[in-house]
Amino acid sequence: MSIENAAATAPIKVDIWSDIACPWCFIGKRKFEAGAAGFAGEVEIEYHSFELSPDTPVDFEGDEVEFLSTHKGIAPEQARQMLDNVGGIAASVGLKYDFDAMHHTNTVKAHQLIHFAKARGLQLDMKERLLAAYFEDGRHLGRLDVLADIAAEAGLDRAEVLQALESDEYLDAVRADQAQAQAFGINGVPFFVIEGKYGVSGAQEASAFQNVLETVAAEKRDAAVAE
Repeated sequence: MSIENAAATAPIKVDIWSDIACPWCFIGKRKFEAGAAGFAGEVEIEYHSFELSPDTPVDFEGDEVEFLSTHKGIAPEQARQMLDNVGGIAASVGLKYDFDAMHHTNTVKAHQLIHFAKARGLQLDMKERLLAAYFEDGRHLGRLDVLADIAAEAGLDRAEVLQALESDEYLDAVRADQAQAQAFGINGVPFFVIEGKYGVSGAQEASAFQNVLETVAAEKRDAAVAE
């Protein structure tokens, strides 16, 4: 294969900023996956840390309705309506959100676990496991023992994970992701950066993701031919 052909057929790099506690991030993940499945080329995905509410305590006193109504300054009835709406959208992409069982918590340790898994080639699997654990299974992702259990379920060494989380071994990596998001001007998630230059904000429809991937792939092919 020529250098030009290799460049044109190389995977499309997609960097995704998201938070474990962001309901639209899991929905956006499913919609992006559907769009990528309809794309003829290859896609390389890397997740990056973003904390929507970094001041949230590990053990938030109250349910998701209380958090949302307090955080957004809205009535509990309106908060419940918003959750019902997003739950319906989640169901449309095959997700089963359980807001009643959810433990709203600080997510910085969960982000560190994703970086731990990334260093061992398991980032995508860990991201999926943590989102499902938070939104569907009602597991408390602010607690180190729960995070270590999930890591062990993914085949990682539980004791090694605990040591890394207790020592904040990957906190600098989380902060680097957040600094990059700030440099890009990202103030909401999910946010998708394609090939380092195209930004897509929010949980767009699968067709929108497929279209941008195809557009970028065509540009890469044209550039390879022109060289």
